[in-house]
Amino acid sequence: MKKVEAIIRPSKLKAIQKGLKNVDIPCITVIPVSGTGLQKSYTKMYRGTEQSLALQNRTMIICVISDENLEKCVDTILEFGSDGQVGDGKIFIYDVQDAIRLSTKVRGDQAIV
Repeated sequence: MKKVEAIIRPSKLKAIQKGLKNVDIPCITVIPVSGTGLQKSYTKMYRGTEQSLALQNRTMIICVISDENLEKCVDTILEFGSDGQVGDGKIFIYDVQDAIRLSTKVRGDQAIV
């Protein structure tokens, strides 16, 4: 099993979610996050004064998937989440030792289906 974490622009969430559902990966967790990477700070008008902000608002998508679905998941996020611009985001992939469904106590790949 793999855990895929993708940090994306908030405007790309619906397209990625729809794309993942179309390739039979409907289960995701979504978290609003802020951070900075290669993209420089930007200025924003706040109450009539210009403010320099270093942190960008982004959305993190988390999917725990079977090894067989890894490339399908990554390809979908790349297709629907990228504009080819700095600040599009990043994808991180981790190994998952085990998963347990609380309601039935089923373990392993069956817990994430």
